Amino acid sequence: MTGNQRREQLLDVGRALFAEKGFEATSIEEIAARANVSKPVVYEHFGGKEGLYAVVVDREMRRLLDRITSALTGDNPRALVEQAALALLVYIEEETDGFRILVRDSPVVSSSGTFSSLLNDIASQVEYILVGEFSRRKLNPKLAGMYAQMLVGMVALTGQWWLEVRKPRREEVAAHLVNLGWNGLKGLEAKPRLSVSD
Repeated sequence: MTGNQRREQLLDVGRALFAEKGFEATSIEEIAARANVSKPVVYEHFGGKEGLYAVVVDREMRRLLDRITSALTGDNPRALVEQAALALLVYIEEETDGFRILVRDSPVVSSSGTFSSLLNDIASQVEYILVGEFSRRKLNPKLAGMYAQMLVGMVALTGQWWLEVRKPRREEVAAHLVNLGWNGLKGLEAKPRLSVSD
């Protein structure tokens, strides 16, 4: 096996173990044993468990962001919301191990950040979409960032729930997410107030 092949093998083994057991419960010994190598080989490639974990997290974050970014086509705001929601659910379905790793609290700060920083990147793209829509509807475009965080949070938390239950089908879950998000946005009040008093 070449050095690159060994590195990829260790990444695959580490990804599977981190998804199955989490960072804390996974040991270097276990990674080495499952890869059929000695512990020094793991240290040689990644400097330890933390280094391996950081690379695994960075890769997963890139995969998810690439999927969502490449899914966003056209300029219809509702279609873009649908595409983003469905792209996340497809990622969860096809890359379950990766999503399990991303949604756990990361004990290691990776070079590209944490799951929350990834959600912030996605929210920035959603904010850009909402600014135009808010302006068109004579709503305060300065609030688009806050609404983008709300939408992305709703989709991300629903994705975590769906990771475990897998029902209904992803297209139906995406349709309901968009129904709540889009129809909720459609009826926004310019100056909302709480109906309860202090």
